[in-house]
Amino acid sequence: LLSPDALRTRWPVFEMEANWWAVAEPNAGYLFPERCIEAHVARAERNGATLRFETRVISVARRGAGVRVDAGGEHFDAERVVVTAGAWNDRLLPQLDGLLHVDRVPLFWFEPVANKDELARLPVYIVDGERERGWYGFPYLEDQGLKAASLGTGIRCDPDTVDRTTTAADAAPVVSALRRYLPSGAGELRSSKVCLYTISPDEHFVIGTDGPIVYASACSGHGFKFSSVMGEVLADLALSGRSRHDIQFLSRARFAA
Repeated sequence: LLSPDALRTRWPVFEMEANWWAVAEPNAGYLFPERCIEAHVARAERNGATLRFETRVISVARRGAGVRVDAGGEHFDAERVVVTAGAWNDRLLPQLDGLLHVDRVPLFWFEPVANKDELARLPVYIVDGERERGWYGFPYLEDQGLKAASLGTGIRCDPDTVDRTTTAADAAPVVSALRRYLPSGAGELRSSKVCLYTISPDEHFVIGTDGPIVYASACSGHGFKFSSVMGEVLADLALSGRSRHDIQFLSRARFAA
């Protein structure tokens, strides 16, 4: 727990409010998603997985004691199927229909105007202020820039028709936060992307089984960092119908009321 003075001493590059305290987590960090996905895909392939890309799945339905998957103009029959379709989960899984919604969330990368070395040494940070919505960011990376984005600013969308182009209005709250609290990072916008967050009512995962169908909606913007343990959970459920991890609190049944 860092006092306002300790916070300013440790990270002087921030312009924080005089009465703000901070919590520093020494085990915190960040992942490079592309490298993680490459590692997962390579491991799966080494263990016999057949990978198909750009293949649209039309339906996943129980058929006898197994499951039939309609995809890319072909039918695939299996004893069990694991479905982790993200923003399209509720379209493939009647069990989740009406439970989830999808938000369009813009992300931004800036070129700092000063203090690049200090910004490169920053930890991952989340700023929860009183004047505006919270925001978060990452250390400066020379090949990417300084990533920053707002919390809770998503707009509901259709994943098939979402506008993937960011606007000045999308960037405005992030630029405002940087100028106020991290002014040396508020330089030229280098790049931006639109992410899809699949939101559950309590913003936690929904994991379950429906006979031979195993599913997970790793929801609300915090799914990727849990992908390895979610893989363990889903493999357990597919192979034995139960998991070594305590996942009961993530069941769809908690929304029954």
